[in-house]
Amino acid sequence: MNTKEVAKHLGIHEKHVYALIKAKRIPCTRVTGKWVFPRRIIDEWIENNARSGMAEARKKSKRIEGALLAAGSNDPILDILKTYIRRTYPEFYIFSANTGSTDGLKALNQGYTDIAWSHLLDPKSGQYNIPFLSTFLPNLKTVVVNLFNRDLGFLVAPGNPLKIRGFKDLTKPKVRFINRQKGSGTRVLLDHHLKQLKISASSIKGYENEVYTHFEIGLSILAKEADVGLATGSVSKLLGLSFIPLTQESFDMLLDQSTFFERGVQAFIEILNSRDFRNRVENLGSYDFKDSGKILYSKTV
Repeated sequence: MNTKEVAKHLGIHEKHVYALIKAKRIPCTRVTGKWVFPRRIIDEWIENNARSGMAEARKKSKRIEGALLAAGSNDPILDILKTYIRRTYPEFYIFSANTGSTDGLKALNQGYTDIAWSHLLDPKSGQYNIPFLSTFLPNLKTVVVNLFNRDLGFLVAPGNPLKIRGFKDLTKPKVRFINRQKGSGTRVLLDHHLKQLKISASSIKGYENEVYTHFEIGLSILAKEADVGLATGSVSKLLGLSFIPLTQESFDMLLDQSTFFERGVQAFIEILNSRDFRNRVENLGSYDFKDSGKILYSKTV
């Protein structure tokens, strides 16, 4: 790439590229008097800088006593949980990023986060999260703790005007779909069903339109930017949308054994199981707390 192309690739002004060259902060070489930037090396440089930045953020978070970093899937009641823990235990902080289940597990394995939220389904076994431990968390003595089971399904406009019933209805000509990002548990579930039913992604209008949270799915439908999307039943109640349930899934917390015994994590589990919190979210429905706080898996070796 030349300077103009690399500026576009990085999303910066061409003048900034020259400033990076002058400061010797970007990999490049000069050929026949012009600066050139091999795309593969630039992409590696971007990835290395991202890792360095995450590691630095991880280091800084440890300066706040009681701080924990979390990454992975998204659920509306996680925000309520974090509010309760700040109110009950003001000495503890949980900073959470909506990266999707897969990237949350990868970040945990690389040491960029303390906790991963995940709901990845393994179609062969019917299990959530545990079958993926050897793939995504080979470096950890992992503990898998159930937070709750939740209803997942299609969110549609009130009254379901387009009569959405199942995945095949996503291919109707007038139906506009809003999708979750690659690597999210919801996207993995969607793609599994499409493959089973031999439905091509290209036959679904809006398949390429991605958002990062369940609320964004609901808001897209409220704004009439889309007609249907996959999200939790609780979002339908909060936003006044209709809900077509498809499955109940296990939403789990994954972490290393050493982190599991930290006081902040134990306080989090205590809040999750408290009567006050349960009463607060009871009206939302769509949640089952029968296994909440239960250790589903703990690596022994």
